[in-house]
Amino acid sequence: MSKTILRALAGEAQPVPPIWMMRQAGRYLPEYRATRAKAGDFLSLCYNPELAAEVTMQPIRRYGFDGAILFADILLVPQALGADLWFVTGEGPRLSTVTAQADFDRLGQGEMIHETLSPIYETIRILKGELPPETTLIGFAGAPWTVATYMIAGKGTPDQGPAHALKAENRALFEALMDRLTEATIDYLSCQIEAGAEVVKLFDSWAGSLKGADFDDFCLKPAQRIISALKAKHPDTPIIAFPREAGDRYVGFAKATGADCVAIDNSVSPDWAASHVQVDGCVQGNLASKHMVTGGQDLVDETRRVVDALRGGPHIFNLGHGITPDADPDNVQLMIDTVRNG
Repeated sequence: MSKTILRALAGEAQPVPPIWMMRQAGRYLPEYRATRAKAGDFLSLCYNPELAAEVTMQPIRRYGFDGAILFADILLVPQALGADLWFVTGEGPRLSTVTAQADFDRLGQGEMIHETLSPIYETIRILKGELPPETTLIGFAGAPWTVATYMIAGKGTPDQGPAHALKAENRALFEALMDRLTEATIDYLSCQIEAGAEVVKLFDSWAGSLKGADFDDFCLKPAQRIISALKAKHPDTPIIAFPREAGDRYVGFAKATGADCVAIDNSVSPDWAASHVQVDGCVQGNLASKHMVTGGQDLVDETRRVVDALRGGPHIFNLGHGITPDADPDNVQLMIDTVRNG
């Protein structure tokens, strides 16, 4: 097994950790902006396999990352289930909301999602033929809780308040939505793997707003169910879980869910993660995204700190969250050089 990311996910500590970056295909790159302009809009880019493969390849050509993450969006699944989805320039996604039983009843289920999502699988097939042999192809989906927060609010919210309110006021409807999303996510990721994804990642970006039993019920248990189903079908495909801002709940998350790797954000230090999370297997993370904007010696020092802290076990170097549009492409190269050359 020569691919460094797959070796890390199998539990191997390596002298130089493999590296990729969340949102590595994105607006900070001029070549991405040019391709997106050619596509016309964000969703058209997601659903155009040739252009989506092109933007996935751009950071690989420029930087030689060890992993390429499929270019898509976590909200394609609700769209495939029948929700209306559009993007407002400068503000982000908007969806038709699910706040009543009638809204839920209009959603589809099961096999119907693949008609909408088939271009995503085609993107993966194209990438399988284009990526360098040493580069690992990573698929992904949003976790049910995070996707549900957008579907219930109709947009992103600072505190996921509408989803928490529905959870409190109409538990049966909320749980039905979570169940539908869990099944759709299993189907979606399974098809990504069949198309050629070598690793899949489950992004629970808003996991941190779930507390106590809610974290168990709506972050941990859906992740366990998704991972268990995928492992039954695809036992050799590693899975990365990212319950962002889980804090102390990162501890034991890999064992509880069956994930091969836990990605960590910047709410925990790499030293803490080495002691509490890496003991169970691979850790991914966790340089603060701000360093991609500010650069300089702070970037070098913090990059070295992350690498040194997690050197004793399996580690995939990444940011603690996605790179931001205002990042400097030269800072990405500085980060990579620091990881690889010390």
